[in-house]
Amino acid sequence: MSLPPFQLPPDHTGDTHPADAYQRAWSLIEGSAPLEAIALLDPVLQDAPEATGLRTLRAWAYFKSAQLRRAEADLHQLVEQSPTDVWARFALGRVLERQSRYAEALPHLRLAAVMSGDAEHEAGVLRVERRLAESSGSLDDLT
Repeated sequence: MSLPPFQLPPDHTGDTHPADAYQRAWSLIEGSAPLEAIALLDPVLQDAPEATGLRTLRAWAYFKSAQLRRAEADLHQLVEQSPTDVWARFALGRVLERQSRYAEALPHLRLAAVMSGDAEHEAGVLRVERRLAESSGSLDDLT
């Protein structure tokens, strides 16, 4: 799963420039240090809460560090701001899936699959449909 491109927020006045924070946080996540990335991103996001690129990266760091409720909160905000953000939709579906909240995950995964046509997204839909059917004992929940 790859992230959308970084966009600079307008009028940033904090100590760490958002582009620098993004690059360092990206490197930390790639280096398996998502907690350090979160610690770097939190103060920058306080100064620039509208920075969707930073929020996206923090959601990914939360996901990688299994802080699923926090990832979910950031991803819900991203999806509300941009309902056609395929990455955020798919990531939200994955976060909900990892919490075994299959019925909530399925609509997000389906939308991501339809919007992207990506095989990974389609596989996610099938996986969650199967888990939902297994957990409910009925295929009726798939509609």
